Amino acid sequence: MQIVTGILFDSLSLIADAVHNVSDGAAIALALGAAWAAGLPARGSRTYGWRRAEILAALVNGLALVVISVGILVAAFARFRDPPTVDGLGVLIVGLVGVVANGIPVVIMWRAGPGHDLNLRAAMVHAGTDVLGSAGAALAGLLVWTMGWQKADPLIASLIGILVLVSAWALVRDSLRILLEAAPGHLDPEEIGEALACAPGVREVHDLHVWTITSGFAALSAHVVARADADSDRLLHELEALLQERFGLMHTTIQIDREHDRLLQIDRPGDQVRRTRPVGLDPPPDN
Repeated sequence: MQIVTGILFDSLSLIADAVHNVSDGAAIALALGAAWAAGLPARGSRTYGWRRAEILAALVNGLALVVISVGILVAAFARFRDPPTVDGLGVLIVGLVGVVANGIPVVIMWRAGPGHDLNLRAAMVHAGTDVLGSAGAALAGLLVWTMGWQKADPLIASLIGILVLVSAWALVRDSLRILLEAAPGHLDPEEIGEALACAPGVREVHDLHVWTITSGFAALSAHVVARADADSDRLLHELEALLQERFGLMHTTIQIDREHDRLLQIDRPGDQVRRTRPVGLDPPPDN
């Protein structure tokens, strides 16, 4: 309806809001499909199942928003130079109807609470920008109707485009952070390494990695060199408990190595040994 009325009233703000709404319908459908896929069990070579499907969906949603916002801004710039005559009252009425219609799913998702689920947060951002877009279109109609300011329509449309672009940036950034296996924003690998290295019975921590499998599912792996007098099994359980209680890390893989006069050297491309505690004992020099 908004596309038809936007063309009928010659309002770019209505057309921009309509195109945004159509893309959001597809985005929400994609989000629901990804959420279903993420719940599938792990089978065969997919040892984590389809958990990252929601991250891919969030990235696609974010990129779609970027394309939409650029299109809106380009059209708004063209209308600034030659603004058409807009039916302000019609745009105001349609915009207010859009605010009510788009506000219902926002209230539902807000009450449900997206939490740390990036996919659901993406869907909520889409719906929220729909409400703001419709409100902007209503404001543009009010300004044209009451003041005769025709440039209000492309001005509001460009503001909608900027709003969409800002929300898209956050989704794309968070999705790429997970896909590139960067450490979660709330976890500091240096702090984690220091905490592990300072635990009783630990001589050294190296090859430490912290990443995110999917929203709210962080993982860690590390090599820990235990002192010669340490109980390896007990040390493993203590380190796992430390990571759970202090950092909230529930999925951890820790390899306990024994202390020797000379450490086993494992060469990997670009790998650096992380020593977060003074070693005190160095391997004897080669003769």
